Amino acid sequence: MRGRDARDTFEPPWWCMSNAGYKYFEPDKTGKFANLSLTARQAVEGFISGLHRSPHRGFSVEFSEHREYTPGDDLRHLDWVAYGRTDRFYIKQYEQETNLRAYILLDVSGSMNYRLQAPLTKFQYGCFLSACLAYLMTRQQDTVGLAAFDQKIRLHLPPASSPAHLDRLFKGLEGLSCGKTTAIAETFHQMAQRIAKRGLIIIISDLYDEPDEVLRGLQHFCYQKHQLILFHVLDPAELDFPFKKVTNFVDLETGQKIQADPRLLRDSYRSEVGAFIERYRKECSDRRIEYVVCPTDQPYDIMLLNYLARRKRLVRR
Repeated sequence: MRGRDARDTFEPPWWCMSNAGYKYFEPDKTGKFANLSLTARQAVEGFISGLHRSPHRGFSVEFSEHREYTPGDDLRHLDWVAYGRTDRFYIKQYEQETNLRAYILLDVSGSMNYRLQAPLTKFQYGCFLSACLAYLMTRQQDTVGLAAFDQKIRLHLPPASSPAHLDRLFKGLEGLSCGKTTAIAETFHQMAQRIAKRGLIIIISDLYDEPDEVLRGLQHFCYQKHQLILFHVLDPAELDFPFKKVTNFVDLETGQKIQADPRLLRDSYRSEVGAFIERYRKECSDRRIEYVVCPTDQPYDIMLLNYLARRKRLVRR
């Protein structure tokens, strides 16, 4: 059975670090994450010994709590200090450690195909981020799955951790393209019902759907006791609205066109977008969902590196 030491000595499979030619995986950028990991902040359910706390009790490394001694308990786990203080026998209980089951939910709807001056579309940014996260979790011996969706699930790979699975995941990303309309909330409900054991759900999306419905979908994951990380991917133009001349704006999902003078809309647009982001930030905070805004002009590896380093500091407190 593999444990914490196995992670420390894990070597990337040869095809990950060679010039395998994956479209959305850049081996030269993964070395930045050598000292960082994506650990669960709450109990998860796994099947091998690893980095993350399990909800199941055992006798492992990390002390959790006491319970009263009952005949038949292993006397090696008696807390003699507690006995000296209370004159009663108590058994030390520990948290088992386990590996993590993770799912990456990638939005591939039409709106994700937008790009103005950023180097990548939101879809491309999401694919690079998905590949990087999948590699990072596989490297630490966690299992990771992928579900790409627009109005329905276009690609579904159940969690696994083998090099062959990572190869399939990378190639699966290469076979994706942006669809049309989106159904974020419906996808969330489907996946919440499909994923039986609690784990980590990573969502990569621009969240262009009805917020009330999306939040209900997120709540469904919370009800199932999953841990959530939400990467809100937006093009800088969607945040700043830099247009200066009369412009034809086209909805990438419905094809609807509107001609408008952006100078008359800029202030109200920025106010609406700010409120849109702040609502998600607040609602996610209330649900203990980690929320990260990802402008696509910021390199995905730098964004992820900063996020993981900040997350590591918070976990240590």
